[in-house]
Amino acid sequence: MQIGDVRVRVTAVTVAVFLFFMALIAIYVLGTGDLSSLIWAVPAAVMLVVIPMALNYMSQSQYASLVPVYEAEAKNVRVREINLNMLGEPVRLKGVVERAYFQFLNRPQFLVADRTGEISVKMFTSPAEDVKKGDVVEVLGTVVKRYILTGDAVINCVSIRKVEKNQQS
Repeated sequence: MQIGDVRVRVTAVTVAVFLFFMALIAIYVLGTGDLSSLIWAVPAAVMLVVIPMALNYMSQSQYASLVPVYEAEAKNVRVREINLNMLGEPVRLKGVVERAYFQFLNRPQFLVADRTGEISVKMFTSPAEDVKKGDVVEVLGTVVKRYILTGDAVINCVSIRKVEKNQQS
């Protein structure tokens, strides 16, 4: 669903939870004949879809508002240049997606590689466009530690978008 410039997504997990609870409500109503429970049960089940959609919209809007800032401030880097001394710095990286996972949770992670190496790119909302293995992309984000206290450098992604292969540097 598109709301303004923001593409709102409902994950398969959200739909599965909604359908599970609707099935439970149907079993209860058919088993007991208590139609009055539909007054609270159906709106509650609908909220299981509406709340994740609203949260997705809010995070998508926030990320979209950050893109111009990152486009202006991000430093062009190669994977081998990214290290823990760059924590908190905005970066721009061009590369090829070697792996994409956790997209069904709206919390995708990508393994992006250029000729100098590969790095994990984590996003805490779904990207504006569908990105899959083999796509040439431009990543805008901040260098962070993989884990809170330890770990190697990864990119907390604000934007990942496809670019033409001939634009890759």
